[in-house]
Amino acid sequence: MTGAAGGRGRTISTTCCVAGGGPAGLMLGLLLARAGVDVAVLEKHADFLRDFRGDTIHPSTLKVMEELGLLDELLKRPHNDIRRLQVMVGETSLTVADFSFLPPHRAFVAMMPQWDFLDFLADRARRYRSFQLFMQADVTDVIEEGGRVIGARATTPEGPLQVKAELVVGADGRKSTVREKAGLEIEDIGAPIDVFWMRISRVSGDPGSGGRIEAGSFFAMLDRGDYWQLAYVIPKGHSEAIRAAGLPAFREIVAKALPFLAERVCELKTWDDIKLLTVRIDRLEKWYRRGLLCIGDAAHAMSPIGGVGINLAIQDAVAAANLLWKPLKEGTVTEDDLARVQKRRDFPMRVTQRFQVLAQNSIIQPVLSSTAQTLSPPWALRLLDKVPWLQQIPARFIGIGVRPEHVHSPAAAPKAARA
Repeated sequence: MTGAAGGRGRTISTTCCVAGGGPAGLMLGLLLARAGVDVAVLEKHADFLRDFRGDTIHPSTLKVMEELGLLDELLKRPHNDIRRLQVMVGETSLTVADFSFLPPHRAFVAMMPQWDFLDFLADRARRYRSFQLFMQADVTDVIEEGGRVIGARATTPEGPLQVKAELVVGADGRKSTVREKAGLEIEDIGAPIDVFWMRISRVSGDPGSGGRIEAGSFFAMLDRGDYWQLAYVIPKGHSEAIRAAGLPAFREIVAKALPFLAERVCELKTWDDIKLLTVRIDRLEKWYRRGLLCIGDAAHAMSPIGGVGINLAIQDAVAAANLLWKPLKEGTVTEDDLARVQKRRDFPMRVTQRFQVLAQNSIIQPVLSSTAQTLSPPWALRLLDKVPWLQQIPARFIGIGVRPEHVHSPAAAPKAARA
């Protein structure tokens, strides 16, 4: 990597510039640096400490970490294991997914704060000389020349930063600046729901992670050790009406749906304790153009259903590294190379989005619109609970996904690692 300062700010040159230091961006940065490719990751925030992000590390991601020789180190960080997913429908408890069929060291979904996971990836990536991470570097535009993207512009506390690169990768999330500035066309699939996220303390004797379904109400509960991370699913566009009804009324909704938390809902002191996630399901028609590729949520925004968005993003990063490390090192990256990444990941993305749409239309929407006094468990959930081996099907879909990726990019020579 090279750099220079000038009157218009600093300019550096690298082989691959990644916009976004989330799971996809940092995983791609780590894999490319490990393969000896110069890579610069630009992250707009000063740190990774943001709550209510995707905190699930799925078995397929655990497998990737195992292939990198990093799984044991990763699992030394504080986390909780979810080995079965249970749903309460009214007063009936149903088991709908069981990960026990997987190898013991990854027969679970690891619940780990995303900032811990990102810190871990960044720390391991920094051990390679070919890796650079710029924090507080907010990508504002792409640089084009002759119809090709040749870099990215960012603002930093030290002034403007230009990064010239053979390839720019947009891994900057569902509100991607890169895909907007590159003029890539978005297909909006639509999502009829939004989600309120909140945290309430957890005590011994509370139930395990899962969901709580009542007529007109859908909650997801994630055990975070000493607190619950709760997701309250609402019809799209209803957030303002819920806020207008007042915080006491909202606390009553939570207490009614989750009676074991009734004495703790007072921990929701202001609306600042309750974050709104506007759910989007969309995808790019074309993930790339000359000199540019989008992956993760920048290429396909996912619903939070199943918590699979982070898994898809990491799988995109692994596939991109597998297919691009060699042409990047040789300076021969073409549109055909970028097209191969989309071709590899397009099918699993479309299948996953299709199932998410099916779930929101056939399960969540009917529940939210129900006015029944009591809700009977749907036959499909009852069948899963009664036939344990069937629980492997949703576990495989959630935990492994469609077409899981494996690390094929090489490890850099020892001299490339930092002392």
